[in-house]
Amino acid sequence: MAYRVGMPSVIIGLALLAFWLYCLFDVITTPEEDMRNLPKFVWVLIVVFLAGVGALTWLLVGRPRAVHSVYGPNGAVGGPGAQAEAQAGGRGGAWSPRGDAPRGPDDDPDFLSSLERRLRGDD
Repeated sequence: MAYRVGMPSVIIGLALLAFWLYCLFDVITTPEEDMRNLPKFVWVLIVVFLAGVGALTWLLVGRPRAVHSVYGPNGAVGGPGAQAEAQAGGRGGAWSPRGDAPRGPDDDPDFLSSLERRLRGDD
């Protein structure tokens, strides 16, 4: 007697496997100091042995909170609360006290003026 499985069951099973693998990889690669509520070793055990429920628990309770946005209103560097978090010693990483963000060459006024001089032949 052949075991018959419908296509929706296979797709759901593959989706759950992908979700579980994503969460397991996320737990393993998250630094120990960023873990919430439990040590890393315990989170790995929860995700491995409780599969779907453990993976969902990791996402809801254990995963580090999202980092603030790099750009705030009107394109300003540092999203809402990023400056306060950085001053409090948070790991936002997106806000720098000097307020200088990485710029491409097309945003650099010195580069644009030198490019303009080279195009005119003044160089």
